[in-house]
Amino acid sequence: MASAISCRTRSRFIGSLSRCSGAVRRQSSARPLTEFTDDEIMLKESVARFSKEQVQPYVTEMDKNSEMRPEIISGLFEQGLMGIEIPSEFGGPAMPFFSVVLAIEELAKVDPSVSVLCDVQNTLFNTAFLQWATPEQRKQYLPRMVKDTVGAFCLSEAGCGSDAFALQTRAVADGDDYILSGEKMWITNAGYAGAFLVFANANPEKRHRGITCFIVDRDMPGVSVGPPEDKLGIRASSTCAVRLDGVRVPKTAIMGELGKGYKYAMEILNEGRIGIAAQMLGLAEGAVESTVPYLQDRKAFGQRLLDFQAIQHQIAEVTTRIEAARVMIYNAVRLKENGSSFVKEAAMAKYFATDVAAQASARSVEWLGGVGYTKAFPAEKFYRDCKIGAIYEGTNNIQLNTIAKFIEQ
Repeated sequence: MASAISCRTRSRFIGSLSRCSGAVRRQSSARPLTEFTDDEIMLKESVARFSKEQVQPYVTEMDKNSEMRPEIISGLFEQGLMGIEIPSEFGGPAMPFFSVVLAIEELAKVDPSVSVLCDVQNTLFNTAFLQWATPEQRKQYLPRMVKDTVGAFCLSEAGCGSDAFALQTRAVADGDDYILSGEKMWITNAGYAGAFLVFANANPEKRHRGITCFIVDRDMPGVSVGPPEDKLGIRASSTCAVRLDGVRVPKTAIMGELGKGYKYAMEILNEGRIGIAAQMLGLAEGAVESTVPYLQDRKAFGQRLLDFQAIQHQIAEVTTRIEAARVMIYNAVRLKENGSSFVKEAAMAKYFATDVAAQASARSVEWLGGVGYTKAFPAEKFYRDCKIGAIYEGTNNIQLNTIAKFIEQ
């Protein structure tokens, strides 16, 4: 009897295990984060080809001159990379957010300056219109953003960086209009932007609850763009001050609701941080990929540099961290696309990816030795370009603050 019960019990257990195994097999058919669809592969290959053929030949020149070539900007529009998520009814390719991240990553492998142009356009400027613009605003601006109009996100000021509550630009009601006055600093894309999203306080007594987002065209009277900043890195990316000297805009230029600008800015930046993380991921990949061929050819003490165990271990460590950053970024993307909370994951991805980019670019300079300290190899530029990742769209200390808020005390 005991033996029979044991056999029946074992049979039930095996049957249960078999059913569980089948369920696991069905669940495991889900696509891994780092496995791409045919459309995603096609996009990656297309952007990689554009980067190699149309961007790479001019990277050194653009960095030296602190200016992006106009044909590269127009090329980004022609490739459909400046309005990736914009619906087809407005002329856009209507692709998912993951496609934006892949494009940013691929561009950054060759030039992070070009990458951030695409990044700000898609993750900040376009996102605002897709989420909060009126039908009339979408009809007026979305086709332009797909075709030829660069956008800029004007939030930061001289005394208002991480502390957005300290915003001093004012919006004074005047009949059916608002009069905007103030100066925005360190505005990416400002030099070639045709439209700006300007954050101004329409009710200063309400502090951040008075901050409102306005759509401002570059050719409006009172709008002026300052000279480009002389920067350490991403020098071909336009970074300028934007001055608003009594700029009159109609109330229909308000993006979303009056007084909701601070909320909108924070929500947009959460998405934007995934874009910056992708830029830093591409930068790290580009630094390593452009350095390894030299290590394969250069010999010391009778063997290739790549054959030294110390070099192998360092490359293994860096590439492992690059892969970890990739998984974190892609996970944040999938959470966003699925409508799940992704704020913590976006902050973690940006914080970690910027650290990885710093390590990868620094190691690349070291692996190259003396030539790594010259402009003859891309490592030197990647090393300068990476630092901004820990600063813009929320410094890494701000990311740590955000992450900490999700930790149960």
